[in-house]
Amino acid sequence: MKKTKLSILISIVLVSATTILSAQEINIININNRVSLALNGTWKYVVDPYQTGYYDYRRQVRDEQEYPSTSESLFLNHKAQNPSERVEYDFDKSDDIEVPGDWNSQKEKLFYYEGSVWYYKAFDYDLPSNGNLQFIHFGAANYEADVYLNGKKLGKHVGGFTGFSYEITGQLKPKGNFVIVKVDNTRGLEKVPTINTDWWNYGGLTRDVNIVEVPATFIQDYYIQLARSDKNTIQVSVTLNGLDKANQSVLIEIPEADIKESCTTDSEGKAQTKINTENLRLWSPENPYLYELNLIHNNKLLTDNIGFRTLETRGADILVNGKSVFLRGISIHEENGIRGGRAHSEEDARLLLGWAKELGCNFVRLAHYPHNENMIRVADEMGLMVWSEVPVYWTIQWTNEETYANAENQLTDMIFRDKNRASVIIWSMANETPVSPERTEFLKNMINTTRGIDSIRLVSAALEVHTLEGTKNTKVIEDPLQEFVDVISFNQYIGWYAGLPEACETAIFDIRFNKPIFISEFGGGALYGYHGTKDTRWTEEFQEDLYMQNINMLDKIPQLRGMTPWILADFRSPRRLLPEIQDGWNRKGIISDKGNKKKAFFVLQKYYQTKKESYDKK
Repeated sequence: MKKTKLSILISIVLVSATTILSAQEINIININNRVSLALNGTWKYVVDPYQTGYYDYRRQVRDEQEYPSTSESLFLNHKAQNPSERVEYDFDKSDDIEVPGDWNSQKEKLFYYEGSVWYYKAFDYDLPSNGNLQFIHFGAANYEADVYLNGKKLGKHVGGFTGFSYEITGQLKPKGNFVIVKVDNTRGLEKVPTINTDWWNYGGLTRDVNIVEVPATFIQDYYIQLARSDKNTIQVSVTLNGLDKANQSVLIEIPEADIKESCTTDSEGKAQTKINTENLRLWSPENPYLYELNLIHNNKLLTDNIGFRTLETRGADILVNGKSVFLRGISIHEENGIRGGRAHSEEDARLLLGWAKELGCNFVRLAHYPHNENMIRVADEMGLMVWSEVPVYWTIQWTNEETYANAENQLTDMIFRDKNRASVIIWSMANETPVSPERTEFLKNMINTTRGIDSIRLVSAALEVHTLEGTKNTKVIEDPLQEFVDVISFNQYIGWYAGLPEACETAIFDIRFNKPIFISEFGGGALYGYHGTKDTRWTEEFQEDLYMQNINMLDKIPQLRGMTPWILADFRSPRRLLPEIQDGWNRKGIISDKGNKKKAFFVLQKYYQTKKESYDKK
């Protein structure tokens, strides 16, 4: 097979990733269960559409200059030393903004703003005397973040939906610290996602910000899950970070399962082992049991709550704990329409996932990017299986090596954070991407990377369906990626973008692989409270009929093993321009932006109850 340009450059791509991720950047797992100081709350902000604080008038980057201008280099937080000194900014006199949160929903004047905003937070810190290390961690910043502590640059992060940390040991003071972050949500053709999407481009520090403190040698990473198709073997890997990481003992305890096993790190601080066990209570949607996990190194304890379940495919079946399941799902955007803006809190997660449970779901598709960690952990607790996705969305630059590096970084960051969550069963590579040799090679490399990190979970992507040439209404997936994924997923919009709902009556799906078939999207828009006949678009009745017709059509596919209709709740999108109906909202939700259930909600709820009863009998 002839190698494409992307294949030849793949090794260069992995190296060039360092231009996107700062050399100081580090991933640390399980941030929420470590000692930390929250920097959430009220920050100051300065809007900088011309990036005056970052570039000088010759377009030279100020933080790369030996003597940056104190008058305009915002990251210095300089104060005038005398009445005649020129300083053209003042964070102390600037407006307040809440973190975590996006600027669009907090500030009406920034509702449509895309560009740079400088965030500022002052804080004190009790310095430890025990040699502990400190890191500053950001849950996410959309889209690019330049981070400075006490006037010194820590690094630059690219990607709006994954966490990142920088070590700041030795840089903190007992009093008068300040952190400044330039966040820029400008869209770009070379970015991931690219310039064209169908959701609101919320900018800002959209997730938690913490100073995390760990021992001088600490547990940076671990993977503790059941082996593939083996409910009696737990695979364990642990990574230590620090000067004394070699030849160290790490104790793994699961008290309720009477597990107490130690492993010893190699010269790189890595340890692997297998634990034989019997009679584990397996995690499932019906019984989402979580064990308390203790990891102990040098008498320092790190805790987690972990579920154990097996996962595999066999022909057209998806097997969880050896039992065939039907994924009764719904797609969800990371948005709380009731409050407004990007969802980020545990309360947001319980609202959105609570609606999914009320619908009868055992599965959710978190689209089109990695959601905040609260969503995954609450899904673990509630018994909702999860599809997690990276924003390789529509048409991106398939032959751009920096674009690939960006996409792969977001993918590996997503897997790093959530690889111990039993709820996550599918890693998704992309959504609705046009078929070409370059695109397929791009996504095959993403799949290979995924399986190299996590060989247990399933891999998929939301593909597209087309009408087979020479037929009136036979639908086919003409995509070579089908060969490489575990679950064949596709979006289809018969009745909305393709004809009217009655077209479902004659549609035939030509499926050419013996794999599970999953419908990642179908649906149509309706304005809550707008009523009429089923032939009147935008009414609840039209959407209700569309759901009934689609369900009847799709249920005839023999290999069908699940679906996530589009979408749980109405969400904001600048693409949606119709006055009095859309007004900047995508109305395909089966729940309105105010939390009201549309008629289609109850159609899907009834179908899922029938499916549950059918599969419970198997």
